[in-house]
Amino acid sequence: MRPRLVTLASDVGAAYAAQMKAALIRDGVPPSRIVDLAHDLPAHGIREGAFLLREMARSFPPFCVHVAVVDPGVGGRRRAIVIETRRGPFLVGPDNGVLAPLADELGARRAFALGAGPRRSVDRVGTTFDGRDLFAPAAALLARGVRPSALGPPVTPTSLALPRPARTADGARGEVLHVDRFGNLITNVPSAWVGPGTVSLGVALGRSRARRVPWATSYESLGRGTVGALGSSFGLVELAVGEGRASDRLRAGVGARVRLRWRRRRAPRGEKAKSARPRKAG
Repeated sequence: MRPRLVTLASDVGAAYAAQMKAALIRDGVPPSRIVDLAHDLPAHGIREGAFLLREMARSFPPFCVHVAVVDPGVGGRRRAIVIETRRGPFLVGPDNGVLAPLADELGARRAFALGAGPRRSVDRVGTTFDGRDLFAPAAALLARGVRPSALGPPVTPTSLALPRPARTADGARGEVLHVDRFGNLITNVPSAWVGPGTVSLGVALGRSRARRVPWATSYESLGRGTVGALGSSFGLVELAVGEGRASDRLRAGVGARVRLRWRRRRAPRGEKAKSARPRKAG
């Protein structure tokens, strides 16, 4: 049987990620079965990392082991866990909530604490890198067919709910979930909520005054240096600056509250009056 795919997502950077991959390969996972999702997740950013992990891993096939390392509590009291999901993938990482949104998406079934099961191939070195010394060896065992229940006792994993947006009479309220490498502000407001024919949005971030910005179809249509909003590849409303950084321009980051109001395109003159005329019977 071919080993499961093992995906890696972390905030540890390339040098530490290479050590995780070495542990996987040493424990029998072929390099062709290892997929790097990202190793530049925001340092210590559990909630932002949880959002990105869900978005990156949700479309992978069921025969995967997803390893996530955003772990500011490494070496402390937080547990290391594996979560078994109804849709098939196993999730491995710290029990600090970073796995929770993906587990909810895939249907969490059972969770087990790591460390009391089969012996790892290498001893733990220090207390600061469970990604290499614990998570990768556990993922290798799972990839080769070991059941999660063999790795430790059952536990109830820590929950983490991402903030939910709310509709309002003329728009929505939400929050910035992610700032990407271009400085775009990804909100949690679905872009599908913005009605057809919308040409502009009123945008207020935090306690700042609202500004009206164009609702664009592309970065190019914004124009260089123009602040605007558009539907992101996440299916969420994104605030952007053409060839610039919205996070700098708007002085906002992850967790900033956002208030959106949208305005629909006005009907051409005469069209509204024409459509309002009663039709003759017959």
